[in-house]
This record gives sequence, structure tokens and C-alpha cells, in this order.
Amino acid sequence: MKIVSRNDELLRDALSRIPQSSSRTSLSSYNKLIRFEDISAAAFKIQCGIQKTPCMYSRLSKQYGMDIYLKKEFLQYTGSVKERGVLYLLTSLPQDQQRKGVIVASDSNFSMAVAYHASELRIPVFVIMSTSTSPARVKMCREYGAMVISYGTTAKDSQMHARRLAQENGYLYLEEEDSAVYLSGLGTVGLEVYEQVPKLDAVIFPAGGHCGLLAGSAAALKHLNPHISVIGVESENFPVLQQSLKAGHPTDDQACSNHLFYGDVSGLCFGNNSLQLTGKLVDKVVAVREEDILISMLRLLEYERATVDAEGAIGLAALVAGKLPELKGKRVAIVICSGNLELHLLQQCIARGLTLDNRVCRFSLVLSDCPGDISKLLEILAREEARVLDIRQERMFVTSELFTVEVTCTVETRDKIHTAQLRNALLERYPTAAWTER
Repeated sequence: MKIVSRNDELLRDALSRIPQSSSRTSLSSYNKLIRFEDISAAAFKIQCGIQKTPCMYSRLSKQYGMDIYLKKEFLQYTGSVKERGVLYLLTSLPQDQQRKGVIVASDSNFSMAVAYHASELRIPVFVIMSTSTSPARVKMCREYGAMVISYGTTAKDSQMHARRLAQENGYLYLEEEDSAVYLSGLGTVGLEVYEQVPKLDAVIFPAGGHCGLLAGSAAALKHLNPHISVIGVESENFPVLQQSLKAGHPTDDQACSNHLFYGDVSGLCFGNNSLQLTGKLVDKVVAVREEDILISMLRLLEYERATVDAEGAIGLAALVAGKLPELKGKRVAIVICSGNLELHLLQQCIARGLTLDNRVCRFSLVLSDCPGDISKLLEILAREEARVLDIRQERMFVTSELFTVEVTCTVETRDKIHTAQLRNALLERYPTAAWTER
């Protein structure tokens, strides 16, 4: 958590409330030494304001050949694990600053967590959002109790305006960073997973640029049992953490902040403290394709009735992609950390996921324009137990001979094997049938 205000004493006051072995005046020096005691203190302080989310055995276990337990952090009130770090920070602020208020400038899970918990603590909270922000996000922050102000066309415009308001009015400007306070709050996930699942072999976390959850939880888990493997998963499109670990410092060469689909997974690598903890404590970081994330979202929706976003699904995506074969037969926990997926994007993700999973396919063929030919095609589809989602006929813009019609069908099948059976049956009757490749 990066805190920018009139002076730095405010954050030092917050840190002084965390038990320390010795007095420290330097924020950066303390940040590098997050301890298990800090995480324990955070767990005690936020226990009444945060859901102790379930970590449940999953039906996906048989499919992937291991005992899978899902830590369902998307069940937090705002749908995100970020609440843990945010609440610990807000409750650690001095009373005079709590009376003056806080201000944030983004439409992220972090901002929604600040909006909700600041309102619950009766701390005045202001959220500055650009005019391009989704109306659903604006509405949600207002319902949580924040004063939402639309300003500027870009995130940078909103941030500059928020800083100006903070300076003029004495608000505390909050920006997600990796201070000891924030990491300690996020690290409470590791404590809960260890308590809820005995004899753990590995825990999988989302990684990417914002790796505070991974770093903080690794500190807790490795203290409790150094033999537990801690694994981070990020996107191949935005391998921010792997690049930063390789370079030895935070890098943003391929980062794309506020990506519509990836969210925080694509964000900038936000600090040396998280990076150092990750390098020392995390056993492995792997990258997965977008296709694997979409199929993972589909699996969680079908098997767990869990509607999650890319950040929430990316941990399971490592198993979908077969990136962790060493975990076969092991007991594995996966942190499902976020479920804030907008409805229009959810619809696109489900449709794309079904196609990638070989359960929705499309083909085209040319028939004579005679009564009964379409019926014969539908009879084959019915016999093969394929569900017709859409069927279209084109007569005007066809290049075949006269009195023919081009028919394009979209059908739903059970799985890849069923799709292959349907394809063979159609090619036997219609040798020129063309399949649309996904």
C-alpha cells in the first residue's frame, strides 16, 4: 500500500501499531522485514470485519488427479481478497486521519474495498474515476458508501485530481503498494489455508504485477511449514513477475494497467518488497495462456457454481494447462481471489470458453434448395444428439450452382470426442462440409 499525503508520519504511525522488535523510523527498512508476527496481528485485528472464507474440497479433484481445495476469497463482501489488506490499513490509521478521510483514484478491486470498509468504519471516503469507467463500477462504489467523482478521460487524470484534492483538504491519498501493513493483511489468507487444510503439499496463488497476496501469504506459509510449495501463476501475455524476478527489480515493459479482461494480473509490478519476498519464498512461478484461463473460468462455473474473473481463475488454469505435473496425487489448495466480472464480459467469456473446450462448433455446407434437404440435415444432428444453437441459410451470395443454398449451423456437443463423432457423421453424408476452426 503506497500512501501519499502531506507528510509521511501518518504511515509511520500506522506501522507503529504493529508489534516490532525494535523502533524504526524508516518505512522502507521496515517493509523489507515483514514477519509472521505482523501477519498474526493483522489476522486478529481484522477478524470481525472480514469473512473467513471456506476452503473446500473440489469435484475437480478427480479430473486433474489430485486433492484440490478451493479457497473462495471471491465470497468477500466486495468480491475480492483485497479487503484484507485494506481493512488492516484503515484500522491502523491515526484517529485524526480517520476523521479527515481517505481518497483513491481507480476502478479496481482495491478501490471498491476501500470504499466499502472506509464507509463501514465511518471514515469519509472519496473515489475519483475517469469518465470512461464502467457505469456498473461507479454504481457499485456508490452503493458501498463512497463519494464517487468522475473526472478526466484517463486514469492518470483521475490520479492527479485525487492528489490535488488530498493536498487541499487533508485527505489521505491511497494507492495500492506493498507496505508491511498491506502485505500483512493479505498474508492472513495463508494463515487460514494452513488452518483449514491439514497436510498441505502446495498452495497456488495468482501472481502478475500485483503479487502482494502471493508474497504475504508465502511469508505465513513458509513460517508454518517450509515444506509447503508456494506457486504463483501469471498470464503469458503479461509475464510481469517473471520478468521482474529475472531483472532483479520491478519492470513494466509489457504491463498494461486496467486491462479489461486481466485486471490486476496485467498491472505494473508495484514494489521491491513484494518482489524480494517472492524471490526468497516462492518456489515456482508459471505462465498460462488466455485459453487456459477461459476454460478454467468455465470449469469453476460448472463444477463449483463460482462466477470468477481472470484473476480468480488463473490459479486453476495452471492445472488446466498441465503446467504442474509434479502435483499429481498431492494435496493442493488454490486461492480463488476475485469474482468481479462484469455481465457483458461474462457472456463473452462463457461463449469463448465453450468453443475452446470443443463444446460449441460451427460448420457450413451446400444443399440443393429442395423441400426436405434441411430436414435430413436436422435428422442427422438429432441422431448424433447435437443441440442446434443457430442455423442460417444463404441463397443470394453463394458461388455454387443455381438452386442451391449454403447452410451454416452452430451446434453444442458434450465434449471433444462427441464433436469428432458428429464431424465424421456429417462428412460421410456431406463430403464438402467445411468446419470453422476455433
